[in-house]
Amino acid sequence: MNDDVSKRRLGRGLAALIGEMDQPVPVEAERIISADRMIPIEFVSRNPRNPRRFFDDAELHDLASSIRQHGIVQPIVVRTMSRDRYEIIAGERRWRAAQLAGLIEIPVIVRDVDDKTALEIAIVENVQRADLNALEEALGYEQLIAEYGYTQNDLGEIIGKSRSHVANSLRLLKLPDPVRDLLAAGSLSAGHARALVSTSDPASLARTIVAKGMSVRDAEKLAQNNIKAQSEPQQAALRRDQKDSDTLALERTLSDALGLEVAINHKAGGGQIKISYKSLEQLEEICRLLERR
Repeated sequence: MNDDVSKRRLGRGLAALIGEMDQPVPVEAERIISADRMIPIEFVSRNPRNPRRFFDDAELHDLASSIRQHGIVQPIVVRTMSRDRYEIIAGERRWRAAQLAGLIEIPVIVRDVDDKTALEIAIVENVQRADLNALEEALGYEQLIAEYGYTQNDLGEIIGKSRSHVANSLRLLKLPDPVRDLLAAGSLSAGHARALVSTSDPASLARTIVAKGMSVRDAEKLAQNNIKAQSEPQQAALRRDQKDSDTLALERTLSDALGLEVAINHKAGGGQIKISYKSLEQLEEICRLLERR
């Protein structure tokens, strides 16, 4: 079976393969998925490549309390690694909570799949349930693209998202670590973070957004102002580069004479001289010089 067919089957058949894991289920409801067996919890280990990295302690303790009272309603999906050793494919949050609850055995569904399929299922299953934060989601996409040659279109079709959604998620990986940390912690939303990608100092702007509790719209305005301020010197430099040597020399002569920045925009038949000042005192000095002459 070629990779394209495999990817399409993964997307369509995910629920059939692993069941509706981690979905809210009423306590009194019957188990809609039966476990293959009960195994000692110490025989199970986490998947080190699970895209989900962050687990809220308060939520884990709440789930542990529920497990003490009602048990694990949905089995954990694992794969066989060796004799009496299993690795989690889906359900690490329940496994962590079961440890907190002091369970000795846990219900599992065993799926014997290779490394590639286990990673695909872990990423797709987490994204479909919206269990990943924006950074984890982006890292998961990057991992599938880097290791298994997925395109952005492939991922969009499998996960049920648009190609632009995948592309916007991947843009978050361009942000520096301080901004990523705020995103992972939930202090910044994906919308906040996307607004900062093209700015000159995203870390500083991110701290401002968090400190002031800015909305995404306000963050976008802040980022636009930063980008505009960043581009103005570049545009001025470009204009200077396009001037001839005589004009540049005259600008330097006038700037030295006035002690201020002078820009000359000369065109055939006319032009303008721009004198920049930073205070009222400098403006008054310019006026005095002009009046004397």
